Amino acid sequence: MAASSSLSADELAAWLRLLETPGLGRQAVRRLLAAFGSPQAACAAAPQARRHLLSAPAAQALEHEPPQLAGLVARTLEWLQADARHHVLTLGDPAYPPWLLATADPPVLLYACGDLAWLQAPCLAIVGTRHPTRQGQENARAFAHHLSQAGWTIVSGLALGIDAAAHEGGLSGPGRTIAVVGTGLDQVYPRRHRALAERIAAEGLLLSEYPLGTPPLPQHFPQRNRLIAGLSRGTLVVEAALQSGSLITARLAAEQGREVFAIPGSIHAPQSRGCHALIKQGAKLVESAQDILEDLLGPEVRPPTEAAPSACSPDETEDPLLMALGHDPASLDALQARCGWPTDQLNARLLELELEGRVERLPGGLYQRCHRA
Repeated sequence: MAASSSLSADELAAWLRLLETPGLGRQAVRRLLAAFGSPQAACAAAPQARRHLLSAPAAQALEHEPPQLAGLVARTLEWLQADARHHVLTLGDPAYPPWLLATADPPVLLYACGDLAWLQAPCLAIVGTRHPTRQGQENARAFAHHLSQAGWTIVSGLALGIDAAAHEGGLSGPGRTIAVVGTGLDQVYPRRHRALAERIAAEGLLLSEYPLGTPPLPQHFPQRNRLIAGLSRGTLVVEAALQSGSLITARLAAEQGREVFAIPGSIHAPQSRGCHALIKQGAKLVESAQDILEDLLGPEVRPPTEAAPSACSPDETEDPLLMALGHDPASLDALQARCGWPTDQLNARLLELELEGRVERLPGGLYQRCHRA
């Protein structure tokens, strides 16, 4: 798309000057744009014309060009020219995502790598813990795959765990995926996701509001979460602890009037407590991707080519030990009491099921059934 390449060097420098000026936050930048019409006009305005719009320190700081500005402009222009997939979008750009623009605090600039068409697609966020159970990863991947098959673009944050599984599931369908990151787009965090990030850039879209060279600072990730929620018509939380960034994303989605969905889990699993808290607060309990589609589009919606994956789908052939295990984590002693098997026989069968990917060993000597989507 040509929209990003239409920015001249002077225009880019003006946008970056506003954003790089100390003490000048996004709201102040938007006030200046509303008053003067363009970043160039805001930067060129007389100091007294800007002072009623800004705090005194910010007004004074804007009178001087930030020392890092020239280098940042040069790096950004070089990055834009290096690859046709590289883009910088401003608030007034026709390619700017409309659902994000409708939020209370849209980014002033967006950096993108990939196909900008995904910003106009219907999006659904899938988020969760960086330390999921195997079942949680399978659920995230399966839900994302089905929703992508139904034409939804999956939005997540490129983090370890649930985020990565959601991106993988999204890439397996025609809806693809958008990864919103908390660094500059010239960096990949975590580093082990470099191959995944490259695939997303090739088949979907990488997105950030942070300038090139920005490292992965802790305070950036809660800010990143507002973009994940803002791009999406709903947010699904797969697994999350009570204190987690995923719950921040869900809260932001609710504040923006978007739907919040949560997959329930065992009352004994710490990864389920955040989801249960959301459900108590009014999030919609979902057991299948079809539940989400029906809520967003109506009950007449049906999967285009396949059945919707369920978080609780039974194994094709039931195993007596799986029946004894049920759907909640259980200890070895509890399983032995339920099925009456000798310890060596029980351990051997548990190992077989674990190698088959049908049982997961959890911390604390617990075992949990893994459902196949």
